[in-house]
Amino acid sequence: MISIYKYGEVPNSEIYKRENIASNVEGTVAEIIANVIKNGDKALFDYARMFDKAELQALEVSDKEIEEAFESVDAEFISIIKEAAENITAFHKRQVTNSFFINEKEGVLTGQRVSPIEKVGLYVPGGTAAYPSTVLMDSIPAKIAGCSEIVMVTPPSKDGKVNPVILAAAKIAGVDKIFKVGGAQAVAALAYGTKSIPKVDKIVGPGNAYVAEAKKQVFGKVSIDMIAGPSEILVVADATCNPKYIAADLLSQAEHDKMASAVLVTDSFDFAKKVQDEIEVQIPLLPRSEIARASIDNNGKIIVAENNLMLAIDIANEIAPEHLELAVDNPFDYLDRIKHAGSIFMGKYTPEALGDYFAGPNHTLPTSGSARFSSPLSVDDFVKKSQIIYYTEDALKKVADKVSYFAHKEGLDAHAKSATVRGEDK
Repeated sequence: MISIYKYGEVPNSEIYKRENIASNVEGTVAEIIANVIKNGDKALFDYARMFDKAELQALEVSDKEIEEAFESVDAEFISIIKEAAENITAFHKRQVTNSFFINEKEGVLTGQRVSPIEKVGLYVPGGTAAYPSTVLMDSIPAKIAGCSEIVMVTPPSKDGKVNPVILAAAKIAGVDKIFKVGGAQAVAALAYGTKSIPKVDKIVGPGNAYVAEAKKQVFGKVSIDMIAGPSEILVVADATCNPKYIAADLLSQAEHDKMASAVLVTDSFDFAKKVQDEIEVQIPLLPRSEIARASIDNNGKIIVAENNLMLAIDIANEIAPEHLELAVDNPFDYLDRIKHAGSIFMGKYTPEALGDYFAGPNHTLPTSGSARFSSPLSVDDFVKKSQIIYYTEDALKKVADKVSYFAHKEGLDAHAKSATVRGEDK
């Protein structure tokens, strides 16, 4: 059963149990990466056999497999995926940053050129659930940014196939290549390349502890989006909410995995008790009830800031959750007070699931309190910026002595010389 605490009974730093479920993964992941670097495709086939119990004939998903998968998905779901893709596209197009140039001084031009990252790798989890939403959220911003090649990796099932809904989403989103590889070995293949899998410049997408550790270890060889921890939701709700709604929203994250965290912060003890009771009603009805039960019992919490909604929001800021639901009357009155959250869901009729699938904003979000300093996945994650500086001869003459003076103050004489040498032979 989810526990109820009065504010102050549990330290805010312990509200989310952010420990690593597999604390010994570092060495295992290092071995996997080294094996992929050394043995390439052979290592990937071996790991598919070992971890996925799949005897693969090829690593790449064929066009025929994609078409067959697309045809096998029901038409209504295809229509919903397409509508979700349209919403995601419309939102992310607003994020596009343009190059700029400044030419306000005679003979001087400075600027910034924005260009896409060329090759991007998308990791899409498999395992206990299929996530076509992740395909859309990770690939559409890359497409908008103009990335020339989008390579997707995802683990196969025992029959050597990829879940049809994942392939359907990839086709709709315009993914260029898809490979039947999961785990740390997939991250290694994207970072270093194999005969079959092209080396990429950046890897994005969530995964388990092994995937997260692999991304950490290959960072520097390639760029990554973030190191994602278990999924989190924090709901700030007042006593006017329907406890059924809030219980359902908490369970929407609890069913992700046993390490997921669901926290309610409310200004009413009576309401807290109603939500606690309602969670017990709803858990047995879930197909993933075992996972939700473990998450709720081990990581779920209800914190009561009695008659103090502002304190409830302050608690949310301290935690900096991945998902924050502000399920109160007049939620926009409190929006400016929220400082740290990956994605903010406003009002009593905006469940977190809207953001997971359909509304348009990205669902790849900072976890483990990193919303204090990082942002959701966006088009910006798929571009790089180069600065541009141009001076004419006359423009350089006007400032060369100033540059030289600055350089001497830092004790860098060669820097100073490079600024003045061009005028010495005139």
